[in-house]
Amino acid sequence: MLTRLSCECFHLTCHSKIATEIAVTVCDDKLSLREPKATISTIWAIRGRGMTPKPSYRRTIVMGAAGNLLEWYDFAIYGYMVPIIGALFFPSDDPVATIIATFSAFAAGYFSRPLGAIVFGHLGDRYGRKLVLTWSVGLMGTATFCIGLLPTFEQIGYYAAIMLVVLRLLQGMSVGGEYTGSITFVMEHAKPNQRGIATSWLSVGGTVGFLVGSGVGTIMTLMFTADQLSAWAWRIPFLAGAIIAIFGYLIRRDATEPPGSESLITREPPLMLAVKHHWRAMLQVMGMALAVNSGFYMMFVYANSYLTEHMHVSASQAMELNTLNLFIMCLVSPFAGWLSDRVGRKPLLLSGALALVFLSWPLFWLMHQATGLTVFLGQLGFAVIIGWIWGINPAAMAELAPRQVRVTTFSVAYSVCLAIFGGTTPVMAEYLLQRTGDDFSPVWYLIILATVSLITALKIPETRPRPSSAPN
Repeated sequence: MLTRLSCECFHLTCHSKIATEIAVTVCDDKLSLREPKATISTIWAIRGRGMTPKPSYRRTIVMGAAGNLLEWYDFAIYGYMVPIIGALFFPSDDPVATIIATFSAFAAGYFSRPLGAIVFGHLGDRYGRKLVLTWSVGLMGTATFCIGLLPTFEQIGYYAAIMLVVLRLLQGMSVGGEYTGSITFVMEHAKPNQRGIATSWLSVGGTVGFLVGSGVGTIMTLMFTADQLSAWAWRIPFLAGAIIAIFGYLIRRDATEPPGSESLITREPPLMLAVKHHWRAMLQVMGMALAVNSGFYMMFVYANSYLTEHMHVSASQAMELNTLNLFIMCLVSPFAGWLSDRVGRKPLLLSGALALVFLSWPLFWLMHQATGLTVFLGQLGFAVIIGWIWGINPAAMAELAPRQVRVTTFSVAYSVCLAIFGGTTPVMAEYLLQRTGDDFSPVWYLIILATVSLITALKIPETRPRPSSAPN
């Protein structure tokens, strides 16, 4: 008994001054929380829930990437199943109206992201990053699983569409804290000279999730007939999402708070502090996230429908090219993150934004030729540019915000941007195409957004820590 208590005391004294003072009373079999700044994560550690060894560098990255994998798996499956979901939940005599309605339900998940960002941002800044990681992945997995159980329009009418939108809203709330919360968690655990490469793996996790979703969608089309997919097989990928959610929860429950988490408490609510004192950082995060996310949704989500509906490329060929280029994107992001740790974030972000402004039109022109080779080359160019920016953006955006309100500042700004521009990109692209009759109207929209991101890249400070600077 004495040995066990002494081991617990030794473990807790490694946490902080707060944990040290409380540890003495634990050894005396008394629990007294006299320190006014103790966070909930510290209290959990004292009660035994956080008394685990600090996870390894790789395990920390896996903890952060697990939720992103589930998020993008779901979006890939939804994007791939758009024609089937549209027919089952939004039936219409006009196929264009069905596609727009289905992508609108897709966008609904983005409209609830700011609310999720406010809630999870507050929790992350007040009570620790671990709480955000466990709750967000649980909510996301539950909503994804429930989509697979939904009745269709034929069974309950318009209630089916309403239920689908509600579940998409719940997914959006969870994602409002998932991506940014996990980036913050990994970045604060990483060494200052490894933040870029460490957080870039979270972008890879999201891309891998998209690859897994695309692969599952491809397998489904090979295994089942169109009638079987419409009747019941479309549910399988959504139900399978529960496996990823359970894995994510199990690995995250052993997470430990980043060093220095006991000093997170502030008198004012984190949202008020962020808006009053760090609104410039919030605008900069929005500008950095604007073009790269819209570009991804346009070229790797909407592009499948665009190529099949307008360019008459076969669905199987469009998916194969999409999958190959996503794999290449996974190779680009870690290299860009690693390089940003050595030469800085700003020059690499500038090069990516410039490429998106000046190369988007010629790359889209290649895709418009509608041959296998030209579509591949055009999408390959977008994969390299987007993967490049995605490898740098996570660390750069998180470093713009101070530690005390980092999750709130980062999450709210990022989620507002994606709610307005990210999730609406497929709808906007299809609307512009139908309204103008110009096949290149979507790419002009992307170039305008890329110009805003370029201006932002020119204005932001260099955020890469200097070798002599203390981590924050």
